[in-house]
Amino acid sequence: MKFNRIEHVFPTLKQINGDGGRLYETSEGRAYPSVTSITGLQSKQAIAEWRARVGAEVANQISGRALARGNQIHKLCEHYLLNEGDQSDDFSREEFSKLVPVLNRINNIHCLETKLYSHHLEAAGTVDCIAEFDGKLSVIDFKTSSKMKTEKDVPQYWMQTAAYAVMFEELTGIPITRTLIIMSVADEGVILLHGHRDKAIGDFIHYRDAYRKLKGV
Repeated sequence: MKFNRIEHVFPTLKQINGDGGRLYETSEGRAYPSVTSITGLQSKQAIAEWRARVGAEVANQISGRALARGNQIHKLCEHYLLNEGDQSDDFSREEFSKLVPVLNRINNIHCLETKLYSHHLEAAGTVDCIAEFDGKLSVIDFKTSSKMKTEKDVPQYWMQTAAYAVMFEELTGIPITRTLIIMSVADEGVILLHGHRDKAIGDFIHYRDAYRKLKGV
C-alpha cells in the first residue's frame, strides 16, 4: 500500500532546554513548554509511588525496556507510513506484523512526527500522526503497553491528542475532533482506543495552568 501525503508548511520550532523543562521556541521568540511535560504532571505522583514501591533499580530496568520497545515500534510505524516498507527485525517482526493491518487503514497523511504549537494554549510539541483513519481525519498516537488498557486508563494520552488537535486547527484552519490511540499490547495484539478532543481539552488547560504556576512558563 502507498500512503498519500498532504503537504503543509508549518512554522519552524526550535527545541530548547531551560529551567522550565523542555521548551519550544517559535519564530516570534515565544517559548512554550512541551505537551508531554504539561501532561506529565497528571501521572507524576503515580510514577513516584510506583518507583518507591518497586525500588529505583527495578524501576529503571522496567522503564528502560519499555522506552526502548516504544521507540522501536514508533520508528517502525513512521518508516512504514513514509512508504519505506516494513523495516522490522527478528525481535520486532511478530509485534509489528500485527500493527500493519491497522496502519493500512490510515491515509491522506497531514502530519507525521510534526512539530506544532498553539498561541491559545501556550504549548507546543511533536504529534505522531494526523491523518484519515477509515476515512475520518484524526489525531493518531502510537503507543505500546505491557497490559491491556481502556479509554479510562490513559487520561494523559487524551490530553495530549486534544492539544495537538487544537494546534493543528489553529495553524491550518482545519478542525479535528476525533482522537485515536493505536496501542500495541505485549503478547496480546493491537487495540484501538477512541477519544474526542472536546472531552479532554479542558483537562489539558487545567494542567497547563498548573504547569505555569509550577515552572513560571
